[in-house]
Amino acid sequence: MLRVGAEAAAQSTGPAAEVPLIQADAGRLPFADNSFDVAFSAFGAIPFVADSAGVMTEAARVIRPGGRFVFSVNHPMRWIFRDDPGVEGLVAVFPYFDRSPYAEYGDGSELTYVEHHRTVGDRIRELVAAGFLVQDLIEPEWPEWLEREWGQWSPLRGEIFPGTAIFVATLP
Repeated sequence: MLRVGAEAAAQSTGPAAEVPLIQADAGRLPFADNSFDVAFSAFGAIPFVADSAGVMTEAARVIRPGGRFVFSVNHPMRWIFRDDPGVEGLVAVFPYFDRSPYAEYGDGSELTYVEHHRTVGDRIRELVAAGFLVQDLIEPEWPEWLEREWGQWSPLRGEIFPGTAIFVATLP
């Protein structure tokens, strides 16, 4: 991902505008305190770590006072539905308050994927506990022009409930 991102950035901005890309643990960022004005994660680390509250605390550490933290995750409400873009995916079958992680295993029973569910309230409490002020919770509506299905996403489901939650917070 980093190599592809670097190549895409170089093509759009030119090699003279190189931006360092760093791979790091979201719970232990290799940056000094108060290093950034903005931190952003688009469907990144947050749902994939068990200690997402620790990620919020780490983000607060590296963001300057007055800075902003914005992140997107699958909307927590999505956890109550099957990953099915059709009618079967409109039936609530899983408890919203069950915070058990979703896990997938490979052929040799090795863990290959883990995603951790948190409720909307959990996310807000994590942000507040880290010292952030929640400014907004954006729940984008399905675009009218988008008629294509993608994985579990579909116009059918998108008309009924949001697929994404975008949290916007600032550090006082």
